[in-house]
Amino acid sequence: MEHTPAPTGAPDPRRLDREASPSPDPVSGPGRADGLEAEPAAAVIVFGDALDRVRDFANQLALRGEELGLIGPLELPRLWTRHIVNSGLVAPLVAPGALVGDVGSGAGLPGLVLAIARPDARFVLIEPMERRTDWLRSEADRLGLENVEVVRARAEDAPYAERLDQVTARAVSALRTLIPSVVPLVRRGGELILMKGVRVEEERQAAAKQIAKARLTNIEILTLGDGVTPEVTRVFRAIVG
Repeated sequence: MEHTPAPTGAPDPRRLDREASPSPDPVSGPGRADGLEAEPAAAVIVFGDALDRVRDFANQLALRGEELGLIGPLELPRLWTRHIVNSGLVAPLVAPGALVGDVGSGAGLPGLVLAIARPDARFVLIEPMERRTDWLRSEADRLGLENVEVVRARAEDAPYAERLDQVTARAVSALRTLIPSVVPLVRRGGELILMKGVRVEEERQAAAKQIAKARLTNIEILTLGDGVTPEVTRVFRAIVG
């Protein structure tokens, strides 16, 4: 599987800073939950026509996320920039028509956000905690997301061995642990799209043995959203050999 360019009409996250200028005024939207960060101008660029549904999800997560243990008490003032937009920047990397597994979906970041942004792909949200899978199912139903399936399982036990075209994960574990867990889910020639922090290059070096064993190729470290949002998204991207 070759790395797939962004589909027609979807912004390339590596070129947003050069090709798009955000509106100067952030949008707060009606009925915003108390304490929720005002919607940043970057959201319009990242989500386009899908923004209304993303806004609905963000507000519902803000209203119920802390109560359900999905987000911490300090996350509301940065929910949009640190989590919602951060997840949405990955959407152009999803291949059209792909079956995508999101491992450790938790609150739906990035799984539900990507399912909203990319209705042309199918998403399997893999999460071991019952409370979180209940949330994911209820939100998928409430938002009318027909391209979402929720599976309660650890990655190692998910019934998708060598079936997925792509796998995403965000804030799950270090690459040396994450790669052996998710690679068995991906078909030969499929792709890993793993969201990481500022130490991604260090993680890559520490995972050299796991990368070699999985026969990963076409490895890239991408920085998405630079110049558009203060919280850029870093991605470890690779093809499964």
